[in-house]
Amino acid sequence: MSVLVGLIVMLGMLVIVPAGLRLADAPDLDRMARLWPVFAVPGAVALWLPRGPAATALALCYGLGTALLALHILPRLLRRPAPLRSSRTAPAGIALLTALVTPSVAAAALVAERSGHPLFGFGLGILALTVPHFHFAGFAAALVSGLVGRVAGSAAGRFAALSVPLGTFLVLLGYFIGDWAELAGAVVLTAGMWTVALLTWNTVLPTARDRATRLLLGTSAAVLAVTMVLALCWALGEATGLPHPGLAWMAATHGVGNALGFALCSVLAWKRLSRPTTHEGRPA
Repeated sequence: MSVLVGLIVMLGMLVIVPAGLRLADAPDLDRMARLWPVFAVPGAVALWLPRGPAATALALCYGLGTALLALHILPRLLRRPAPLRSSRTAPAGIALLTALVTPSVAAAALVAERSGHPLFGFGLGILALTVPHFHFAGFAAALVSGLVGRVAGSAAGRFAALSVPLGTFLVLLGYFIGDWAELAGAVVLTAGMWTVALLTWNTVLPTARDRATRLLLGTSAAVLAVTMVLALCWALGEATGLPHPGLAWMAATHGVGNALGFALCSVLAWKRLSRPTTHEGRPA
């Protein structure tokens, strides 16, 4: 695993996931966020060890944490909580469920890659890139699209929230049935994330009370407009054979942009938006 990919994955493991869980405004996920370092720190250490038993054992520890996180979808489905009852709020609830599951896909790829064994026929290079993909294009994108969809409360917001689960599923399906399904997933994800960017700019950003929050929201929206073009170009090239960027170039541009410009800026902005305000109108 390259240094760049390792650093991006560490950001997802140690910062984006626990901070994102706290944004869900759910006590059980707050508890999971507090426990998260118990699983994420060993997973982060595994990234820098040579492939082998030690790295695999630490990656399995992270896998256990992601499995426990995924189990949090069961009570939400069995109890049919309010976010899944209403046709207006169901998309945001579905986006949250997607966010809870996607880290486990990343962890499965990590365990296989750190053990040095292909998984479902995928080589170690693809597995290494699957790990950040499902932290950012999976967890972060689903979480933020759900938050934006809930605030927007419009047809566009509901589309944004639903497009990420659907696009993520199609991309994952494309791993198994071919590049055209992955291209379809990229198209859906691009349309959804562009909608997230537009709603962030037009609906969420005007509600921000301070310059720093507005800057973070504006950056996340602007970065999405660019990085999703790169994702679409790569998927189109893979499916059709047309010239397209290589994986190393995509990691350095699309990957870094989504990790820092979109995911990190979005999580920081929504954290600031969720804070109580002072009498002067600034976050406390």
